[in-house]
Amino acid sequence: MPSYEFRCEKCDNAFEKIWSLSEYDKRIKENNKCPSCGSTKIVRTISLVQVKTSKKS
Repeated sequence: MPSYEFRCEKCDNAFEKIWSLSEYDKRIKENNKCPSCGSTKIVRTISLVQVKTSKKS
């Protein structure tokens, strides 16, 4: 399941949410809040992607 990273513009707290792709579409439209200060001024940050395969190279 993908994780999405966010940063609060008020307190500069970085946090992540783990949502499925369909859940992301639904939840991103809601007023999400910073878990630290409760502000709704959050922005999604760019995160690294790691891919694992089951086959050995």
